[in-house]
Amino acid sequence: MSPSRPVPLSSALSGFLSDTALIFGRYARQTLRSRLQMLFGLLMPLLYLLFFGPLLTGLRLGPSGTSSWQSLVPGLLLQLGLFGAAFCGFGILIEKQYGVVERMRVTPVSRPALLLGRVLRDTAVLVLQSGLLVAAAVAMGLRAPLPGILIGFVFVAVLTVALASLSYALALKVSTPQEFAPVVNAVTLPSMLLSGLLLPMALGPVWLDALSHVMPLRYLVDAVRAAFAGDYTAPAMLHGVLAALALAAVSVVLCGRAFRKTAA
Repeated sequence: MSPSRPVPLSSALSGFLSDTALIFGRYARQTLRSRLQMLFGLLMPLLYLLFFGPLLTGLRLGPSGTSSWQSLVPGLLLQLGLFGAAFCGFGILIEKQYGVVERMRVTPVSRPALLLGRVLRDTAVLVLQSGLLVAAAVAMGLRAPLPGILIGFVFVAVLTVALASLSYALALKVSTPQEFAPVVNAVTLPSMLLSGLLLPMALGPVWLDALSHVMPLRYLVDAVRAAFAGDYTAPAMLHGVLAALALAAVSVVLCGRAFRKTAA
């Protein structure tokens, strides 16, 4: 009996990409069949935009020459990514109850592809919702440079990759939505309040502003606000990039381990 030959790297990569596209397509079709889910995911930041944004008109929330919309809309974009990605794990909880995860475990599909395909679907959905939110904001008075808006979308995408991965990892650890939801709420609510999503933390007391710096999301918010102001070389931009990449790297590693343990 001849020994098995190692699989060439190009063939392994081709198989991984094919598996990822397969998983992405499966979940993308599910999303397209549930358009209400996409619309309701956009509802909360849109309500903030419509009913909270006009209250800030004329207030100086950022550097001189910027409008309140250039401060509020970046926060709403990341709020969309925060809550949209953090609850992605509910999908796996439902699949576990119906045995879908168990059936996938016995297929030859690459385990990293099972994660990446899902995360790419979530990222595509939230970036699309971000585009709709920005379009509504422009209609209400937002004026921001196009490169800054595109940078904002990139930050939303990276945040989605990070938080959706963590959400899936948590969902693989727990058994019921009753266990999952309280943990997610306990993380997302302080993150929203301490990251300055709605108003810059610099407007608050010194102790609260200092406390907010332990939140990685704070650096992403400041970076997107700098991008919307056209200040692409600000220190906040560098800090935001580093925080986003570090958060995404740690999250993907943790979720990858959770998927491998589940497949074992």
